[in-house]
Amino acid sequence: MDVEVVGSTGVVIVATRGAAGAGEVLLRQSGGSQTYLARSEEPIEKGTTVLVIGNLGGRTVSVIPLSGGN
Repeated sequence: MDVEVVGSTGVVIVATRGAAGAGEVLLRQSGGSQTYLARSEEPIEKGTTVLVIGNLGGRTVSVIPLSGGN
């Protein structure tokens, strides 16, 4: 990834399924936005605001729900 995304916030646009599979998140970056595959320990619903806690490579990030983000 060209831009470091850890610490970024975004919105889930395709729900994550926890261990069952990735979803998709839209992250705000450099005056624009980019989509990334998103993995999480627990399922996260579409529309949830999330925090990126890890860069897994290949345009895949690890996310957690942001407190009070729904």
